Amino acid sequence: MSDLYWLTDEQMARLSPYFPKSHGKPRVDDRRVLSGIIFVNRNGLRWRDAPREYGPHKTLYSRWKRWGAMGVFGRMMEGLSAQRAEPQTLMIDATYLKAHRTASSLGVKKGISGV
Repeated sequence: MSDLYWLTDEQMARLSPYFPKSHGKPRVDDRRVLSGIIFVNRNGLRWRDAPREYGPHKTLYSRWKRWGAMGVFGRMMEGLSAQRAEPQTLMIDATYLKAHRTASSLGVKKGISGV
């Protein structure tokens, strides 16, 4: 698939200090798993719908669940945000809701006096 998401070497170098240390049995490739987690979350997929190139869906889910419980993702976000004090992207929300002209009456009907 050409639309798969893969973290670059630079991105992995910035994230590697936040990964937990491996004890005993070596872990599956962190780049593959983290790229799969990002792909699933970005596209709003179920874990079992993750492309096979990222590995078994159970591995993606269990790593996401375990790292979430350990606070790995929170530490990543805090660490990355502390490295850059000034924002690179500014987002402005320009959405608005139009209220119908009768919305302000809130149930007051003609012919019924409220007081």
